[in-house]
Amino acid sequence: MARQAEAEWKGDLKGGSGRVKLGSGAYEGNYSFATRFENGAGANPEELIGAALAGCYSMALANSLAQAGFTATSVKSSADVHLGKDDTGFLINQIDLTVTAVVPKVDNATFQQHVDKTNVGCIIKRALAAVPKVTVKATLKN
Repeated sequence: MARQAEAEWKGDLKGGSGRVKLGSGAYEGNYSFATRFENGAGANPEELIGAALAGCYSMALANSLAQAGFTATSVKSSADVHLGKDDTGFLINQIDLTVTAVVPKVDNATFQQHVDKTNVGCIIKRALAAVPKVTVKATLKN
């Protein structure tokens, strides 16, 4: 199975602009220097990475819980993707993932075991292994 996305950039770094599009058609939008390195309106690659991680993590945690007999009412994840700079240039140096779940009939210790299992098995988290620091704070709200 392969998934597809595309991006096109026109112009130089600061004055140019680009457009990203998901192959499914679910999202298409503009991005620019201002949306990436300042606070301009529009998308940026780091937000898309954060969305991919949050989406994957929520699904993987819900699946891990379901396989153990606990059906989640809700698993909500948000990712803060930090852009830094080193001697080579810009990089994603940290991602902070915050997870809040409502899962009836599960205690916090069992829930945290599934969080740990998801930390190892989440496909996108595995793909982001080059990020020096990925934190996960998971809260069970019942």
